[in-house]
Amino acid sequence: MSGRVIAARLQAGRLRPNAALRFGRAWSMRSYALHNMPATRQISFARAIPKLATKFATAGAAAGGAVVAGVSYIQYQAGQAGGYIADVFYKTKDGASEFASGALDTASGVLDQIARGWDSTKEDLEKVDYPEWLQRLMSRDDEAGSGGGSGRGQGPEEPKKSGAGKAAAGATAAGAFAYADKEEGDEDEKAEGERIARDEQMMMLTRKMIQIRGLLQTVGQSDSLTLPSIVVIGSQSSGKSSVLEAIVGHEFLPKGSNMVTRRPIELTLVNTPDAHAEYGEFPALGQARITDFGQIQKTLTDLNLAVPPEQCVSDDPIQLRIYSPNVPDLSLIDLPGYIQVTGRDQPPELKEKIAELCDKYIKAPNVILAISAADVDMANSTALRASRRVDPRGERTLGVITKMDLVDPERGASLLKDQKYALRLGYVGVVCRAPSNASSSKLFHRGSGNIMQAVTKNEAAYFSSHPEFGPDSHLAVGTKSLRKKLMHVLEQTMAASLKTTAEAIQRELAEATYEYKVQYNERPLSAESYLAESLDAFKHAFRGFSEQFGREQVRELLKHELDQQVLNLLAQKYWNRPFDDLSAAVPESDPLSGLMKADPQGQNQIWQIKLDSSSAALTKLGVGRLATSVVANALQAHIDRLITQSRFSAHPFARQAITEASTSILKDLSYDIADELEICIKPYKYRIEVEDHEWAKGRDNVAKVLKEELKVCEDAVKRLEEQMGGRKKVKDVMSFIDRVRSGQVVLEGDGVGGAGGFSAALLRKGREAVFLRDRVDVLKMRLMAVKSKQCANKKNKYHCPEVFLDAVADKLTTTADLFLDAELLSKFYYIFPRELDARLGRGLSQAEIDRFAREDPKIRRHLDVVRRKELLEHVLKEMESLRQLEAREKRYSARLEEGRERRKGGWGLF
Repeated sequence: MSGRVIAARLQAGRLRPNAALRFGRAWSMRSYALHNMPATRQISFARAIPKLATKFATAGAAAGGAVVAGVSYIQYQAGQAGGYIADVFYKTKDGASEFASGALDTASGVLDQIARGWDSTKEDLEKVDYPEWLQRLMSRDDEAGSGGGSGRGQGPEEPKKSGAGKAAAGATAAGAFAYADKEEGDEDEKAEGERIARDEQMMMLTRKMIQIRGLLQTVGQSDSLTLPSIVVIGSQSSGKSSVLEAIVGHEFLPKGSNMVTRRPIELTLVNTPDAHAEYGEFPALGQARITDFGQIQKTLTDLNLAVPPEQCVSDDPIQLRIYSPNVPDLSLIDLPGYIQVTGRDQPPELKEKIAELCDKYIKAPNVILAISAADVDMANSTALRASRRVDPRGERTLGVITKMDLVDPERGASLLKDQKYALRLGYVGVVCRAPSNASSSKLFHRGSGNIMQAVTKNEAAYFSSHPEFGPDSHLAVGTKSLRKKLMHVLEQTMAASLKTTAEAIQRELAEATYEYKVQYNERPLSAESYLAESLDAFKHAFRGFSEQFGREQVRELLKHELDQQVLNLLAQKYWNRPFDDLSAAVPESDPLSGLMKADPQGQNQIWQIKLDSSSAALTKLGVGRLATSVVANALQAHIDRLITQSRFSAHPFARQAITEASTSILKDLSYDIADELEICIKPYKYRIEVEDHEWAKGRDNVAKVLKEELKVCEDAVKRLEEQMGGRKKVKDVMSFIDRVRSGQVVLEGDGVGGAGGFSAALLRKGREAVFLRDRVDVLKMRLMAVKSKQCANKKNKYHCPEVFLDAVADKLTTTADLFLDAELLSKFYYIFPRELDARLGRGLSQAEIDRFAREDPKIRRHLDVVRRKELLEHVLKEMESLRQLEAREKRYSARLEEGRERRKGGWGLF
């Protein structure tokens, strides 16, 4: 290295000018001043000289002479500088000589160390057969005396009379040590940075693997489609819960005097470095962002205690995720603790059930975290015994010794060094019990404060006070060490499972792709697209219905309803009425048979009064509300029919939503439309004028109505004859009833229990048959009257009440159908499709859309195949990116290792 380079470093601050050697005169910075001065790097002075000698031996004589001259001059100049070396180290301890000032307390110590280094170097060189001239050069320190190495009081002119080799070596070593110490500090900082970068890289890998593990859990259906987790096992009261809570930093696990943990708890820890809050989630329950860890503890307790006592344990896991900047990315599974003796209130097979449940989870490739208490002999550790059964070589078992403060430090250290029950992952000793003031003693009121700092301080106070656990012991102690070890173990175990898991995913993907192609013809389907298609099809069918159901259909509905009202009025005012007993009938003062001959204008105006009251009853019966209700019910019936004929018939949720939509719309519209329609027909309540064409139309229509009613009565008579055992039986019963009502037969009592040899049931059927017979006779008689010439003229309305009332009903129908078509139908047809979009489109959440689609078994199967295929493809992409990330991490580690090896390999002066 030339003097110009050294000068440049001095100017740049690498070697500070203020800390320069204080020789008697100024040290020139010209090129010959420090020609070829060695710059040592983290290597002893004794190793530099042999390499220097090797280069001298191979160099030419001329070059060697020049170098020797330079070295001799350095020796000559440095002979008198020995007294100032202590000042150099003292002044430059913050920069170049931090190592020297820390190692040597006095200037004599520095000189002694330099002398010892020079002697050692010389002895090493003497063992090598170097040229004679070089050996003579290095033997000059025996002839030069000791004047330049001890005093500080020598003047500036003294150095020319001395040539101490030790001083020259000391000067060279001083520069080398100063430079090397700074290099060592830089290397320490670099190593620390590399370690932090490695930890961050590892956390990124682990987090990515945990995300993939969650996706694989969603895919399911195969044990091979999973990445390993850390399964925590141990006997009851071994400290399992304390270890997990120390890792998380909160008390959140259920605790109690009896067996509380009855279900596996799949605990996923997610590191959120930028978050300021810690919270938990129960994905299966839909509970998110629970910041109160006491509430998490209560939920876990309720879920565990929900297992029936006769069942004791269940293999249905509880999924819990905890997000916090204070936790590492880990995937843990907490299992019920092993028991040795079954209690009286517990089933006898509880011990075997717990063992079977644990065996299910500690299978490969899961990592086993075996918890054992320090105050229990390792030979009696249930966790180690269970892990030895499935992992006899201890390759995937990490031992954790809890309650280390309950045994002597010597015994605790021997447990961590135990070779009798050796584990490849080793043991970690912890004292996870939080101080008594860190939390409350109540079960659900421990507070949400983080106990991690309290546990860490407690562990540090214990382990630091016992030298058996010091740094020289190389024992892994403390929760911090446990967390770091768990991260490394989980990352390595997951990485080892990537290849086999990827192969299993490819097989599953091939099967899903084949099924998707063969069974579903590669037709893409999602819950959203299925809902949209179903909704469009239903709205298309509704549009077809709206084009077919209009004013004409409304008129038919209303006219039919009013015709029935006319028949009811006629029966009440004119025709015979049903009778409830067998007592003699009261003779009618104005029988219907006399209507054709009656004179309404005469003294007896009974027929006029009956017709006026009948028409008033028809117009005032609430036609507006009746008509609106009839049309609304018809619309609802048609909507129900459309639902039955659509895809929604297999979806109770959607069927209910559509029904509620139509019902609410019709209810809101009917409330106002009924009142408005009543106002429209109000004039007909006081005066009704019937035109000739309206009378003729009413005459034809009422004839049809009477014929239809006659047919209905005749059909009813036939059914009665079948029920009573034939026509002859019916005639006998009817004949007996007629004789009783006419007074020819006198009954003793009311005939409730039967009479005349007929049972009460036969008599009841007989009364119904008599009523139908009389009604058929009346209908036939009135049908003949309507067809007569007398009813052809509207002036004879009192003789033909059926025709007049039908004409009034027709007027009311005409007014009502016009109003209902304009108000009810048009508004309903406009609002209903938009309400469907709101209820079954924008108004549904993703969960509701998925629930809707999965209500149909065929669609559910199709969606499962599509979703499984897409998830497997996504997982393969994620695993490919994970492999790339892992490959980059390996290349990075290889470069770091190569750099370390290169630094260990040495350096050259030239």
